[in-house]
Amino acid sequence: MTRLKTLDGKVTSIGAETIENLAASLRGGVFSDGDSEYDEARTIWNAMVDRKPGLVVRAMGTSDVRSAVNFARDNGLLVAIRSGGHQIAGHAVAEGALLIDLSQMRSVRVDPTKKTARVEPGASLGDVDKETQSHALALPMGINSTTGIAGLTLGGGFGWITRKFGMTIDSLISVDIVTADGAFVRASANENADLFWAIRGGGGNFGIVTSFEFQLHDVGPEVLAGLIVHPLKDAPSLLQEFGKIANSAPDELTIWVVMRKAPPLPFLTEDWHGKEVLVFAICYIGDEEDGGEALKQLRALGNPVADVIGPSPFVGWQTAFDPLLTPGMRNYWKSHDFNGLPGEAVSVLLNAIQSLPDPNCEVFIAHVGGAMARVADDATAYPQRSSHFIMNVHTRWEDASGDDACIGWARKLFDDTAQYSTGSVYVNFMPDDEIERVTGAYGGNMERLGRVKARYDPGNLFRLNHNIKPAGLPQAAE
Repeated sequence: MTRLKTLDGKVTSIGAETIENLAASLRGGVFSDGDSEYDEARTIWNAMVDRKPGLVVRAMGTSDVRSAVNFARDNGLLVAIRSGGHQIAGHAVAEGALLIDLSQMRSVRVDPTKKTARVEPGASLGDVDKETQSHALALPMGINSTTGIAGLTLGGGFGWITRKFGMTIDSLISVDIVTADGAFVRASANENADLFWAIRGGGGNFGIVTSFEFQLHDVGPEVLAGLIVHPLKDAPSLLQEFGKIANSAPDELTIWVVMRKAPPLPFLTEDWHGKEVLVFAICYIGDEEDGGEALKQLRALGNPVADVIGPSPFVGWQTAFDPLLTPGMRNYWKSHDFNGLPGEAVSVLLNAIQSLPDPNCEVFIAHVGGAMARVADDATAYPQRSSHFIMNVHTRWEDASGDDACIGWARKLFDDTAQYSTGSVYVNFMPDDEIERVTGAYGGNMERLGRVKARYDPGNLFRLNHNIKPAGLPQAAE
């Protein structure tokens, strides 16, 4: 007998014959504790998450997903969905749950004539970049190539080319999705439009996407990109000027700020390794000469320790931060949205950087806007469209002995900067202890999301996420 958690918080026992029948219906397989596939499926990017599901279904296609969903619903089981396994909250794995693992579904098919791509949910951003860039095409995505496309897209998705082409969801044409009743549904602007609206930012609340169809854009294969590194002591004036430059920048230019202890980068002299720095990370997509002109103001600021901006393969720039985000470390994030960067907020940030609890910790500030901001707040479930800055307080450390210091530091910085924020948040940056922020993440779209949830998942089968309750069920309820 296999013991599994149920939706009502209890435990049920499933007989071997029932599980064998499930396995016989799959192209993939069913695995339990002791199988190597079981451990592969439950091991995710954030090492703080070490949970043991009751059973793992490794899906190879839509039919497997439908079988697993029907099995979970018919038996009233708690369900976790794992695609890339990169989400900070670790919702991909839950103790005692039925884990539906999509990580083996990694196909990426590009149509260079139509400039579209069909992508399965287990694909990473690196998988997508490699296929699309072979045709000098790209999709607006995140900045870490090991991130999964499914979670990133369903939460919104933004990165180096968002100012030019919008969020990941703004390039989404359609999805194939398995809903809580086991039905196979296509959602687009013309089919099941309410569901299509909801999954563009509403996370995994409405079903399991088995295929994404994206519109691609002409990018690269080479872009102008790189880093400018400054001493942290110069940050007050640098950040003041950065705000002005970023707000007037062309859509082709994206500038992010990273504040941390300098890692041993090859272009930094050894005496700078481990010292606090402010880094401008830059990507310009377009004519190189125009890019050089657009960067003149930024490159003229202060007295940088290093300036390594130059032509770079876009697919390479997309992996530039991978060494700082490798799997196997413990991670905890806190995030705010800002309309601007007032001097008081900058002072709070800089004081915190001078007391980093671990050399791997950092704060980054992403400037978005551009094409992303020209989409109406209610056009997709993701509502935070106005041009603004997104701050992520990213603590990262090796073992549990650092938990209290790193988590406490992140929470304090979050609290100290809250008064300068908009109160909204990017859902993909929310840790698992921020249930109360779900309403703030969706703002005026929350009520409509609840109605869509009630239509497609009235029993809240898909609840292991930043959960949107079905309309009629209080948001605080389980």
